[in-house]
Amino acid sequence: MEHAQILAEVQDIFRDILDNEDIVLQDQTTADDIEEWDSLTHIQLIVAIEKHFKIKFTSAEILSWNCVGEMVDCIAKK
Repeated sequence: MEHAQILAEVQDIFRDILDNEDIVLQDQTTADDIEEWDSLTHIQLIVAIEKHFKIKFTSAEILSWNCVGEMVDCIAKK
Protein backbone atom coordinates (compact mmCIF):
# COMPACT_ATOMS: atom_id res chain seq x y z
CA MET A 1 0.00 0.00 0.00
CA GLU A 2 1.33 3.42 -0.88
CA HIS A 3 2.09 6.17 1.62
CA ALA A 4 -0.65 8.49 0.30
CA GLN A 5 -3.29 5.75 0.53
CA ILE A 6 -2.29 4.88 4.10
CA LEU A 7 -2.35 8.59 5.05
CA ALA A 8 -5.87 8.94 3.58
CA GLU A 9 -7.13 5.94 5.55
CA VAL A 10 -5.47 7.16 8.76
CA GLN A 11 -7.08 10.57 8.19
CA ASP A 12 -10.51 8.90 8.00
CA ILE A 13 -9.79 7.15 11.30
CA PHE A 14 -8.72 10.44 12.92
CA ARG A 15 -11.90 12.14 11.69
CA ASP A 16 -14.03 9.33 13.10
CA ILE A 17 -12.33 8.97 16.49
CA LEU A 18 -11.93 12.72 17.06
CA ASP A 19 -15.38 13.47 15.61
CA ASN A 20 -14.02 16.25 13.40
CA GLU A 21 -14.55 16.08 9.63
CA ASP A 22 -12.31 19.13 9.12
CA ILE A 23 -9.09 17.30 10.07
CA VAL A 24 -6.58 17.25 7.22
CA LEU A 25 -3.49 15.21 8.04
CA GLN A 26 -0.07 15.85 6.57
CA ASP A 27 3.16 13.98 7.25
CA GLN A 28 4.35 16.70 9.64
CA THR A 29 1.07 16.86 11.63
CA THR A 30 1.53 16.39 15.40
CA ALA A 31 -0.81 16.21 18.38
CA ASP A 32 -0.10 19.91 18.97
CA ASP A 33 -1.78 20.68 15.64
CA ILE A 34 -5.12 19.02 16.49
CA GLU A 35 -7.00 20.31 19.52
CA GLU A 36 -8.94 17.07 20.14
CA TRP A 37 -5.82 14.86 20.04
CA ASP A 38 -4.85 14.25 23.68
CA SER A 39 -3.34 11.28 25.50
CA LEU A 40 -6.65 9.41 25.80
CA THR A 41 -7.62 9.87 22.17
CA HIS A 42 -4.05 8.90 21.18
CA ILE A 43 -4.70 5.43 22.62
CA GLN A 44 -8.08 5.25 20.88
CA LEU A 45 -6.44 6.24 17.58
CA ILE A 46 -3.75 3.58 17.92
CA VAL A 47 -6.30 0.86 18.71
CA ALA A 48 -8.50 1.90 15.78
CA ILE A 49 -5.51 1.99 13.40
CA GLU A 50 -4.33 -1.43 14.57
CA LYS A 51 -7.81 -2.89 14.00
CA HIS A 52 -8.22 -1.20 10.62
CA PHE A 53 -4.88 -2.35 9.22
CA LYS A 54 -4.89 -5.66 11.18
CA ILE A 55 -1.48 -4.95 12.72
CA LYS A 56 0.04 -4.46 16.18
CA PHE A 57 2.49 -1.77 17.20
CA THR A 58 5.16 -2.20 19.85
CA SER A 59 5.47 0.34 22.65
CA ALA A 60 8.85 1.36 21.23
CA GLU A 61 7.30 2.06 17.82
CA ILE A 62 4.53 4.17 19.31
CA LEU A 63 6.94 6.16 21.47
CA SER A 64 9.25 6.80 18.50
CA TRP A 65 6.63 8.68 16.46
CA ASN A 66 7.06 12.44 16.37
CA CYS A 67 4.49 13.10 13.65
CA VAL A 68 1.81 11.42 11.54
CA GLY A 69 4.30 10.71 8.74
CA GLU A 70 6.37 8.50 11.03
CA MET A 71 3.22 6.62 12.05
CA VAL A 72 2.30 6.10 8.38
CA ASP A 73 5.84 4.88 7.60
CA CYS A 74 5.54 2.35 10.44
CA ILE A 75 2.20 1.10 9.08
CA ALA A 76 3.71 0.77 5.60
CA LYS A 77 6.52 -1.45 6.94
CA LYS A 78 4.10 -3.95 8.51
